[in-house]
Amino acid sequence: MRFTLLILLLGLVPAVPAQNLQQALGSVANQNGLIGMSVVALCNGQVTDVVHTGQSDLQRGIVVGDSTRYRIASISKLVTAIGLMRLWEQGAFGLDDDVSTALGFTLRNPAYPNTPITYRMLLSHRSSLQDGTGYSDFLSATYATAPPPPISQLVAPGGTWYTADLWRTEAPGTYFTYSNLNFGVIGTLIEALSGERFDVYMRQQVLQPLGIGGSYNVQDLNDLDHLAVLYRNSIPQADDLGGVMPVAPDLSLYVPGTNGLFFAPQGGLRASALELARIALLLEGAGTWNGITLLQPATVTAMIANEWTWNGSNGDNYYGLFRSWGLGVHRITAQTSGDVVFPGTLMFGHAGEAYGLISDLYIDPATGFGLVFLTNGYTPGNAYGFGSSSAFYGAEEDVFAALANYAVAPCSTLGIASPAVLDDLRVQDRTLLWSGAGPLALDVFDLTGRMIASSRLAPGEPWRPSSNVPLIIRARSQEGGYRTVRLF
Repeated sequence: MRFTLLILLLGLVPAVPAQNLQQALGSVANQNGLIGMSVVALCNGQVTDVVHTGQSDLQRGIVVGDSTRYRIASISKLVTAIGLMRLWEQGAFGLDDDVSTALGFTLRNPAYPNTPITYRMLLSHRSSLQDGTGYSDFLSATYATAPPPPISQLVAPGGTWYTADLWRTEAPGTYFTYSNLNFGVIGTLIEALSGERFDVYMRQQVLQPLGIGGSYNVQDLNDLDHLAVLYRNSIPQADDLGGVMPVAPDLSLYVPGTNGLFFAPQGGLRASALELARIALLLEGAGTWNGITLLQPATVTAMIANEWTWNGSNGDNYYGLFRSWGLGVHRITAQTSGDVVFPGTLMFGHAGEAYGLISDLYIDPATGFGLVFLTNGYTPGNAYGFGSSSAFYGAEEDVFAALANYAVAPCSTLGIASPAVLDDLRVQDRTLLWSGAGPLALDVFDLTGRMIASSRLAPGEPWRPSSNVPLIIRARSQEGGYRTVRLF
């Protein structure tokens, strides 16, 4: 469902967070020993709350802020899927095409030589590929060799790094196994179809149009001082660069379409929480954010539609976390003790975990509420453990609970359910100006969703709040039109 929202601030500009949400998330960070954290709440096409805590670099004492970028782990797969689906819209392939055509070699599960591996299978983790024992060694060779070895040397029998356990025993298309390797193949396909290096294509076709300065290639980043170091037990695990750009790899002999794993399409995007919010808002906006269209509504619908649902035996549900999947999209079914972000709330998005980082990006299409959560690791004695009421980690559960208490209610109770857009209502310097026909009813809420006042506005009569505190105002015309105004 699409919503219309009038906001004083245009575009993706962070709002002042509700103080009680700030305090609640600060407590979450302290109780879970999180080193640094960023949380963004979204409602009906806009950022409503931004909270940062802790440090992005312990050794240098740099605090987390709006500009902090994290290596976001597997949420990268969701962004990679957007890049691939742009090529699908252009007619570069069909979802049920054999990927071998674009790869230039035959990709088959040796036990099922007559069953093509398709784009749909890769995107929904049903290709029967899995991260077998050869995967790690191949990644090491990918980063240590110029040019990197072709991915065929990993996935095809007879390849230097091929191991039989890279393929499952179930037939392709019949069994769900979450696999980084699926997206290594997808990254390679993006290169083969576009003729561009994966990092270049994603920067030009997805990231830059959304104003995202993050990248799958650290060489593109303009501010390494605000790249979060990732920690376990306060010990750096990744991106401990000290603000110094690493030596650029030799890509002079690299051939696009041979090994997209070099740019980590499965987990290597570095982005800030606010930059990831634009990805969430793009999907919530059916492929359009801030007037920029990257995907058509039908494409987003296809991505979030059900491709696989766990029936008890048709896949590895990862301790109950994975119960439904779309095309590069994790579908939250809110099953008790399983994939619960908010009880009873169906959502879509993606989670991530690597090198001490955990990350979440999820959207509730029914209310327009969305969230982004990133942490760069934990202090000694605070290793992540499963939560008490879901298959998420306890730290994630605590973040979700804080958002449920202080950010979800204003969004879910103030969703706009009328096609009327109230174009005659304007906002100027925290003043509402109404020039429509008949009176306008105003209900005034604080940022926790509690109604604190009501008023009635006649045509031509200005209305201004008596204080400068942040407010949410629901305006209702006598014809039944609604619009939500947020004053910060």
